[in-house]
Amino acid sequence: MARPPFDTTPSRDGPRVNELITVPQVRLVDENGEQVGVVSTVDALSRAMAAGMDLMEVSPNADPPVCKILDYGRFRYEAQKKKNEARKKQKTIDVKEIKMRPNIDTHDYEVKMRAIHRFIGEGDKVKVTMRFRGREMVHQEIGKNVLDRVREEMEETAKVEQFPKLEGRQMTMVMAPR
Repeated sequence: MARPPFDTTPSRDGPRVNELITVPQVRLVDENGEQVGVVSTVDALSRAMAAGMDLMEVSPNADPPVCKILDYGRFRYEAQKKKNEARKKQKTIDVKEIKMRPNIDTHDYEVKMRAIHRFIGEGDKVKVTMRFRGREMVHQEIGKNVLDRVREEMEETAKVEQFPKLEGRQMTMVMAPR
């Protein structure tokens, strides 16, 4: 039976461990973290087996490669825990959208501003959209004035990432927390 033209062995992620270390000599660090020196790979493997642990390649690009005697299963477990902990602390930034009209009433404007303050306070970006309908397109300056008023009120807590820009029948402005 002919072999396929490509290697079908599964690729390993992470460092080489135990028998996968193929270099003749390695710089060995024992299970206590002390330098042993340059020893043969066979000798390093036998020391690891005697300690009931694994031999892991720490720095494969060094000359000779640096290997450490440790419990590989525990090493992988703790690395996974660190990765999960880092993922928990990550904050995804959402873009919240607030829609307004050029002739917005004062109370409606105040309600929208409270929502913008809340979104910025939570660390999210806010996209303020001014929608024009019918004859409102003739008086775009009214909508621009409302967006300028929003920008002035949010001056201390937010910075403008995208200044008001007309796209079709709507004008948009994007703000992000300072």
